[in-house]
Amino acid sequence: MARIDIRNVTKFYGKTQVVHGVDFTINDGEFVVILGPSGCGKSTLLRMIAGLEEISGGTICIAGDVVNDKEPRERGCAMVFQNYALYPHMSVAENIGYGLKVAGVPKAERLVRVQTVARTVGLDAFLDRKPGQLSGGQRQRVAMARAMIKEPKVFLFDEPLSNLDAKLRVQMRIEIRKLHQRLKATSVFVTHDQVEAMTLADRLVVMNKGVIEQIGAPKDVYDRPASVFVAAFIGAPGLNLLPATISSDGHSLTLADGQRLGVETARYPALKPGPVTLGLRAEALNIRPQGHVTGQGTLKATFDFAEELGVGQHIHAEVAGSPIVIHVDGRHPYTYNDVLSIEVSPRDLQLFETKTGLRIAEVNAPVPATSRDQPFVLDALA
Repeated sequence: MARIDIRNVTKFYGKTQVVHGVDFTINDGEFVVILGPSGCGKSTLLRMIAGLEEISGGTICIAGDVVNDKEPRERGCAMVFQNYALYPHMSVAENIGYGLKVAGVPKAERLVRVQTVARTVGLDAFLDRKPGQLSGGQRQRVAMARAMIKEPKVFLFDEPLSNLDAKLRVQMRIEIRKLHQRLKATSVFVTHDQVEAMTLADRLVVMNKGVIEQIGAPKDVYDRPASVFVAAFIGAPGLNLLPATISSDGHSLTLADGQRLGVETARYPALKPGPVTLGLRAEALNIRPQGHVTGQGTLKATFDFAEELGVGQHIHAEVAGSPIVIHVDGRHPYTYNDVLSIEVSPRDLQLFETKTGLRIAEVNAPVPATSRDQPFVLDALA
């Protein structure tokens, strides 16, 4: 069982702490993506799992063994880096099998294993070529095959797709996901690209400034972000965030310009009067004709510009002095400074504490429109 247990792990560089008491478990055969902006500590955490960085505090267990003091080669991990690090003078076959050669594996066995792994990643027709004769995606597959041939307990991916162009990144995401489905190896993938994270992960670990903001399935993290940071970071675009004030009776909220929306008070037992941050997903909003009357709440917005997606558009507008994005299918008929009427369902309101940025606790929360109708709007970033 290649389960990874990370318990209260910390990392200091001198007096500067970059990882703050990280604590979670990666189950056997699970594909976990550690996601966050540059400098959040995600690659440092991965390198501590691999043994390439010392742990300042806490413990890391792989398959039940504490590996804090073990050398990288003793941990049963194989790592795929952003830089392919291939030997340019060696053929593809020699690059893939080099680790086995160093380990003293007989040549005949080595050749069989190289051919088997090469077929798995679609490189069997390229074994005689040098890395310089391959595309970026093919070179990344060689790096993956070189890791696979060691038959590791754990695969560690450190932003392996960052050097590829957009089309190749899409292709390699598919290849990596298929590979994981075939091998069922425990995999940890680090990225700052939320599209990669959402499409690859069984579970996401979202990091910010050396701490974990949220852990969960991609759909859950998208639908129910635990903090303002996660809300803004996850999604294309991120959650619309607007300052608001809860009324004294808790039944409504007021935006900066006096516009009001109803609040389902039974859903928020801990809700108190005062400032909050209102979150709205772009695809949960609907633009209605002026004068359109429904049972939903409505907001007045001022049109700014439209962002073309091919399958639809992102309408950029302003509400109560704050920017807002609305996802629409088809094409818009609006011109600059047009007034829009935006329909908002109470079930799609997401509320966060202003001081802490944390999500306000809910009970019996409805399934938001973003889950039931169109779970993710990510095609524009593919």
